Amino acid sequence: MTDWIHPDWPAPPNVRALVTTRRGGASSGPYSSMNLATHVGDDPAAVARNRALLRHELPAEPRWLEQVHGSDVVEGEAVRGAPQADAGVARTPGVVLAVMTADCLPILLTDSAGSVIGIAHAGWRGLVGGVIEATIAAMQVAPRDMLAWLGPAIGPAGFEVGGEVRDAAIAAQAAAAQAFVACGAGKWRADIYRLARLRLAHAGVGSVSGGEFCTVRDAERFYSYRRDRVTGRMAALIWLA
Repeated sequence: MTDWIHPDWPAPPNVRALVTTRRGGASSGPYSSMNLATHVGDDPAAVARNRALLRHELPAEPRWLEQVHGSDVVEGEAVRGAPQADAGVARTPGVVLAVMTADCLPILLTDSAGSVIGIAHAGWRGLVGGVIEATIAAMQVAPRDMLAWLGPAIGPAGFEVGGEVRDAAIAAQAAAAQAFVACGAGKWRADIYRLARLRLAHAGVGSVSGGEFCTVRDAERFYSYRRDRVTGRMAALIWLA
């Protein structure tokens, strides 16, 4: 049985979105069971079955990306194959934007009129590199009219990083210091949700929802690369009806 998440956010009714979990698919072993990634070592036939299950819930095949922890944004209508990018935007009904995650943060974006959608795959490198700001710019609407939703990602209790990550985040935005708590031996616990909220606030986004998950702690529901290394990927998807 599937156990998918439907974002609780004040998006217009023509904006549809969902996030898959690890439940309800055909994969086995460390990929059990709804792995949607073709690049992690899972049986290709099982991945194909999982993607077919997902496709039944969507108006079209998702615009899959080859994610590289960068800040490039693609126009969903123009996507062919799987371009290297970590974000997408679309204005055409039925175009399904997607990112895959297993600890990194999926961010969904739309405007209050429901005229444009955006999606971003944001690990700490993407956040520092400006993937949020790049996606907002590509949407070409006033940030104050935007709504954002933060999907399942690694929670602060599970996200231990070195000082270089903190330094990079603070160099990009001084306020990021508040998203780190020292935990000894030069290590820090990072709050990726707070980092994202700080960037969204600085960009002027008017409404931010979500951010209550932890992929590391909830092994029954979520894949986590940090926890398991060999694992599957979930998908966050958004489209206009």
